[in-house]
Amino acid sequence: MRVLVTGAAGQLGRDVVLACERAGDTVVGVDRTTVDVTDRDAVLGAITSFAPHAVVHCAAWTAVDACEDDPDRALLCNGLAVRHVAEACARVNAHLVHVSTDYVFDGTLDRPYHEWDDTNPQSVYGMTKLLGEREALAYGPAAAAVRTSWVCGEHGNNMVKTVLRLVETHPQLAFVADQIGHPTFTADLAPVLRQVALDRRSGVMHLTNQTPTSWFGFVSEIVRLTGRDPEAIVRPISTADLHPPRPAPRPANSVLDNAVARMTGMTMMRDFREPLAELVARLLA
Repeated sequence: MRVLVTGAAGQLGRDVVLACERAGDTVVGVDRTTVDVTDRDAVLGAITSFAPHAVVHCAAWTAVDACEDDPDRALLCNGLAVRHVAEACARVNAHLVHVSTDYVFDGTLDRPYHEWDDTNPQSVYGMTKLLGEREALAYGPAAAAVRTSWVCGEHGNNMVKTVLRLVETHPQLAFVADQIGHPTFTADLAPVLRQVALDRRSGVMHLTNQTPTSWFGFVSEIVRLTGRDPEAIVRPISTADLHPPRPAPRPANSVLDNAVARMTGMTMMRDFREPLAELVARLLA
């Protein structure tokens, strides 16, 4: 399979490229230095010249709070850029796998969100990512919009690396216990995204590692894996206790039910604690 991956310098994009290479695909990874996805001509040129069988679109502006201050840039990067990618895919009959987010939901539901639940983003980031989904799905059955959450990997900045750094210099840490979700690891997600492309699956899908937790619970598990006692180091707080408050609202419930994957016989991704332990071991080695 010939695959083009956008956002290939990011933590997810890099692992998608690696997953494709390991599977024997011919893969091209592009990032903002080689192809600016907000530039229609650049996107059309890159995709039509390579003529891939599939495009995995990982590129996005994921600075959630910064999006609040620059909604036009967020719309350009997370919305209009997807239109460019979808248009280019249509020209070469490439399957599009667009990566989206739990932020498309408002987080008020008292159960996990499945793919058919109503969206109601509360932030500029969530709104623009939802518009990106619509741009991708307007391409028709040759497109999938894959929502995931709390992404962490070996490459790039993420919560795991932040906690490993903080625990070396801070005797106490405080993290919110009233926001819950599924931590998802790029080493597990990347090969599944490739499989979605290979199978030419379409529509909205939720793909995450399993077992919900809070940020407090997630951080406690990271601290435990360093050999420290999380009960002595990590304390729970509420979102209301954050000072200053975050500019962008976070969904209180970000738990995504991987209903489509489960109902169609896909192998469910692992309990998040397994890839977390593997990642911490690699980062501390």
